[in-house]
Amino acid sequence: MGKGFLLAAALLLPAQAFCAGPRQSSPEVLKLLEGVDRLYRSERSRARIEMEVVTPDWRRTLSMDFWTEGLDKTFIRVLSPARDAGAATLRKGSEMWNYFPKINKVMKVPPSMMMGSWMGSDFTNDDLVKESTLMDDYYGEFFTPEKPDPALHYIRLKPRTGTVSLWGAIELAIRKDDLLPVREDYFDEKGRRQRTMEFSDRGELGGRVMPRVMRMVPLSKTGHSTVIRYLDAEFDAALPADTFTLRNLQRRTK
Repeated sequence: MGKGFLLAAALLLPAQAFCAGPRQSSPEVLKLLEGVDRLYRSERSRARIEMEVVTPDWRRTLSMDFWTEGLDKTFIRVLSPARDAGAATLRKGSEMWNYFPKINKVMKVPPSMMMGSWMGSDFTNDDLVKESTLMDDYYGEFFTPEKPDPALHYIRLKPRTGTVSLWGAIELAIRKDDLLPVREDYFDEKGRRQRTMEFSDRGELGGRVMPRVMRMVPLSKTGHSTVIRYLDAEFDAALPADTFTLRNLQRRTK
């Protein structure tokens, strides 16, 4: 999700992980993964989000509007701070574009940059726009950690055949009572944990009960973290017809 919006200084994609053979998730696991994938999106959604990026040397907070349709359309527009206001991201299917208002230019994001940092945060482009999904690009199975919490489901994911992934494995912890995610741990191809995302502040959002805060912590970067807070949301309401268009991407904000 460099301090500016330009992605030229984004992280390069490291060694790519591939799964060894075709595997399928059980129907129960697939249902849980679909729930996580659609948690903040639904058929259509609109949200006001605050992103706080923290490093040992600086801290910055972005306010932005966020629209989605299904799992294959995402639109993000930055509202503040003033230096970033109007910057926008559009994703339709497998294509993604960024708009930079200071130079009035649209740039297409190549696939190699999907795992790069979004807006200098600890979230990647793919984290924010969700080109890859847990249920379609990974297969999963239940597992038992060393010290399990009986109130949680634990699922370990591996990338499917042909899926190019930054992660060798992802482990999810999901509450059994309401099926809401609690934690996601991301591992490299050698099984080393690289980052953790925690879900918290469970409460009402757009008529649903869900985690309103996500905190991403990269374990290789001491003192770095990024928090996303959902301030408001609306689900399954009609969206303007031109929401997911290049014309809207370049629209100037007042």
